[in-house]
Amino acid sequence: MTTDHTSTNPREMATAYDPQVVEQPLYEWWETNGHFKPSKPGAPPFTIIMPPPNLTGELHLGHALTVSIEDALTRWHRMLGDDTLWLPGVDHAAIAVNAIIERDLAKEALSRHDIGREAFLERTWEFVKRSRSRITEQHRRLGASADWSREAFTMDEARERSVRATFKRLYDDGLIYRADRLINWCVDCESAISDIEVEYEDEPGAFWWVSYEIADAQGRRTGEAITIATTRPETIPADAAVAVNPEDDRWKHLIGQHCIVPAGGRLVPIIADAAVSIEGGSGALKVTPGHDPVDFEIGERHGLPTISIMRPDGTLNDEAGPYAGLERFEARKKIVADLEAAGRLVKIEPYTHSIGHCQRSRTIVEPLISLQWWVDAKTLAKPAIAKVEDGSIKFVPPRFERVYLHWMENIRDWCISRQIWWGHRIPVWYCANGEHITVRGTVGDPEQCGVCGSTDLRQDPDTLDTWFSSGLWPHSTLGWPEDSEDLRRFYPTQVMETGYDIIFFWVARMIMLSLYNMDGVVPFETVYLHGLVRAADGAKMSKSRGNVIDPLQSVAKYGTDGLRFAMISGTSPGNDQRLTDDKLEAGRNLSNKLWNASRFALTMVEDGDDLTLPAAGTGALEDRWILSRLAAVTRDSDRLWRQYELAEVLRQVRDFFWDEFADWYIELAKVRVRAGDHGPIAVLVHVVDQVLRLLHPFMPYVTEEIWQRLATVHPDADGAPALIVARYPSLDAARIDEDAERMMLAVQDFIRGVRNIRAEKRVDAGRFVECYIVGAEAADAARALAPAIEQLARVQPLHVVASADEAPSEGVVTAVLAVGQVILPMAGLFDPAAERERISKQIAEVEAEVGRQEAKLSNEQFTARAPAAVVAKEQERLATARGRLDGLRASLAELG
Repeated sequence: MTTDHTSTNPREMATAYDPQVVEQPLYEWWETNGHFKPSKPGAPPFTIIMPPPNLTGELHLGHALTVSIEDALTRWHRMLGDDTLWLPGVDHAAIAVNAIIERDLAKEALSRHDIGREAFLERTWEFVKRSRSRITEQHRRLGASADWSREAFTMDEARERSVRATFKRLYDDGLIYRADRLINWCVDCESAISDIEVEYEDEPGAFWWVSYEIADAQGRRTGEAITIATTRPETIPADAAVAVNPEDDRWKHLIGQHCIVPAGGRLVPIIADAAVSIEGGSGALKVTPGHDPVDFEIGERHGLPTISIMRPDGTLNDEAGPYAGLERFEARKKIVADLEAAGRLVKIEPYTHSIGHCQRSRTIVEPLISLQWWVDAKTLAKPAIAKVEDGSIKFVPPRFERVYLHWMENIRDWCISRQIWWGHRIPVWYCANGEHITVRGTVGDPEQCGVCGSTDLRQDPDTLDTWFSSGLWPHSTLGWPEDSEDLRRFYPTQVMETGYDIIFFWVARMIMLSLYNMDGVVPFETVYLHGLVRAADGAKMSKSRGNVIDPLQSVAKYGTDGLRFAMISGTSPGNDQRLTDDKLEAGRNLSNKLWNASRFALTMVEDGDDLTLPAAGTGALEDRWILSRLAAVTRDSDRLWRQYELAEVLRQVRDFFWDEFADWYIELAKVRVRAGDHGPIAVLVHVVDQVLRLLHPFMPYVTEEIWQRLATVHPDADGAPALIVARYPSLDAARIDEDAERMMLAVQDFIRGVRNIRAEKRVDAGRFVECYIVGAEAADAARALAPAIEQLARVQPLHVVASADEAPSEGVVTAVLAVGQVILPMAGLFDPAAERERISKQIAEVEAEVGRQEAKLSNEQFTARAPAAVVAKEQERLATARGRLDGLRASLAELG
């Protein structure tokens, strides 16, 4: 299948590659022919479950990076012959979608409460139907070879079954409970939010230093006072104690006494707790368990009351006394003013601190005590820790294993309830009297109370944290809780690829919940973590900075393959990368170079040409060389793939293709073909075929388009109908030919030597000059490739001699190389004085190099401690430098 409809002959390629013509028809052809689906039931399975992009999301570079990496791994394993499944899906993005619908309602001067839950959800599902396909289509534009027939949605019925079954099992096992605990609260969303939905920003604020009067147990003032420093004076009415460090000499005499809360007048104890810093602030801490996580823990240790003074909308409640009804920041102003009027405000100290904001509304997050549903994460974490420690799950790069373990060993229980309407509703029903709870583990509503049989039931109004359903992703997408064929075949998966920034919030939860539901079987064997994509200057991309790059615009300009090349090129697992125009242009240029080199190879093929490769160890030197280099690159690629060094695979294959095959072998082949030798054609076609296979996982479109044309003259040996399902190259060890590689390097050095002299002397590019090559070991190679050297270096006649004595010494320019010398008689073509100056500069450089090597080798500490191989290498470098120095001195002497 080719997409060039300008010619009936697929071997006739357009003069330039046009991705806009190729990509969409080719993608549709792949999908129509079922190439994205697993189709080898007898082969080992390879499975990646795609991290589900948010329903509301526009495609960004993070998605492009995910697709580039995961599709490369998927295509590689498909070409290895594995039964490959890349299962896609979309996340329902509960809080984000809820916020969108509420904003739309606000434009109509309505709230969700005005229209009711049922109407709200009807609107939401309409939005879902419009939006869900958009992100899927954008992934298709990037060439994602996912099995779209299995696409999952975190809110579809299959996932609802898995959510309910998990909730019921956890509840029955005592691992889900309901309790009043401190949570992150967004007063705009009026919901609890997860830690990942809190973004911290440095903002100017203040320390308000406030004096609390000391009193006895009956509230009688003693005349003393204790000073605290707070960044949140609006929470003073909720204070339950003042804490000091028991080792703090300033305050320890007050431990056991009481003080009066200056806003409200309540009497609270002064307690001792080692968590209080002696150095920071005043050394005394107001303890407000209802509005601070550290204070909550102190309160639990000391049995303090938990006072909450804030309503869900951010206004103060009746517990705040005279400040009830005020918005929290208005209350702050009022309380500070009252403290100052009462003489209790000591000072205000400017202070910049990190403040948590709701990711969606940008509202400052409020720690609040709230009745919520919780998961006992500590219990679930134990097997999840063990599976990483025993190597059942590996992290790439390995350093993130320590990050994961540290967090898991200090994990806190997980708040899973949200006070929004879009999402999986908590499958809990209450009797009308509120005494009995019925938990349903299947889809649908219970008919009666599971305890008393009452039919008057009310479902919990809250929904589950989005991360609860996405935490089930590795097995819910494969059909769990049913014992499905996909679950038996493709679980556990092999790789989970995602960003390092969600290890805790997604990766850890997938491991915990999968181990729980799947009887201790890990959800994936490897966690591959990529970094962030940053702007060219290293800054984080954001709309406010105006440095966001739209992947689809890059696709339009550089082609999908160009973008995918840029996404992977120069990256390494776990590290951030910078996306530059240079990288994008390099990807587009590689597509064009592939096209042009392949076009040349195809134009060389004539009907009846024998495209059988010469036997290993036979044939022309340049043929043996390029086939040896191809074998080495193939060998190294396999090793690097298995180490997840995708960027290094891409670099090595690109360098082989461009720097060795295109720049050297094709040029050498042209000389032979022009002379009537068709021997290189089989090698040209073979190397193009193998390079296309090696690059296909990274650059699928241009490689498939070319391969389809190549297959018309060089059909796949296994009968593969498409490159996407063709066999990935494997090492042909017999082709490794170190002698051919060494000799070819010598020939390249000779040609470069001539070219350098010509450039330095500014000899006309089309003019042939006489040349003498002096090379003991490489003489045979130079003679064998003499016609190519003559054409590529523009030298004629060419003399290959055993010694410089056989070459003229007057009016010549000499290049001393590691493999010999190049001598060009250039009388009348250059200035001898300038040449003497050039050689003198080279002599000075090489003399300095010899001096450095001699000093290193005369250092007894180096020679005694360095490995013998290292010392030998340095001795070899010294010998080479001395030889070059002798040659340069001889060349200078020749000039007189």
